[in-house]
Amino acid sequence: MRILLVLWLCLPGWVNAEIYQWQNADGSKHFSDRQGGWKCRNRSGTDATGCPVAEAKKLDIKPGHDFYRVKTVYDGDTVVLEDGRKIRFLGINTPEVQHRDKPADAGGDEAKQWLIDTLKNTKVRLEISAEKTDKYGRTLAHLFTETKQHINLQLVEAGLAAVSIYPPNLLYVNELVKAQDQAELAKLGIWGRPEYAVRPVSRLTEAGHPGWTRLLGKVVNVRTTRKSVYLEFSDAFEARIERKWLDLFPDVNSYLGKTVEVRGWLSKSKGHLSMLIRHPSAIKTNTVF
Repeated sequence: MRILLVLWLCLPGWVNAEIYQWQNADGSKHFSDRQGGWKCRNRSGTDATGCPVAEAKKLDIKPGHDFYRVKTVYDGDTVVLEDGRKIRFLGINTPEVQHRDKPADAGGDEAKQWLIDTLKNTKVRLEISAEKTDKYGRTLAHLFTETKQHINLQLVEAGLAAVSIYPPNLLYVNELVKAQDQAELAKLGIWGRPEYAVRPVSRLTEAGHPGWTRLLGKVVNVRTTRKSVYLEFSDAFEARIERKWLDLFPDVNSYLGKTVEVRGWLSKSKGHLSMLIRHPSAIKTNTVF
């Protein structure tokens, strides 16, 4: 199998670093990268009348200025600082290292060793995005060294990490996506490994695939529910987009009938496989074998 060409699905201005928050009548909080003129979407997930949100407020995201020494490197995207805080790197995901009886993913040990070598004899400062911690209590951050190295970005540039955006944490999305584009084209790190080659949806089995993966197939239907929009590839597989993040995506119906690549983690529910897509950077088009 040989990948000849990979083109990004058009990435318009929704991948910038400014984040705005607003609250609707039922108290639900929403985030976007535009202060006004959010798209209203009808039940089918398509655009309706433009709806400016005058009360949307820009989140005040301040970079940290204090530097800390890293005490422990757990893996390529998780460290512990000298003050005891566990830090999960924002915007990226590196392959897993060995955990108990679970073997390391391809490239996991390389990412960890790169991080150990890079952080040796230096300190880091943290830059927080919209959310300070995750559900595990880990601090979410971009790391910068005393010499202004952006660690998250450099891992992507070296092909040691894939971009993994969790809205509303949208800081440095432009830079991360551009770096990944270049690493993929150069087949650096994970992008040159057969374990991470794109797989046709038609070859999926009921067992699915462990860990982060890339799947290619044709979107044959777009289905909507109250909470999500589903891109259906077959009776056995679909990609899910939560409606609260639709403002970040182009019109979901534009995917219908197209062959696209989706990347992420598979889950199994009610006899079929599903992949949660949190950001448009996890959907690509025109992947040719």
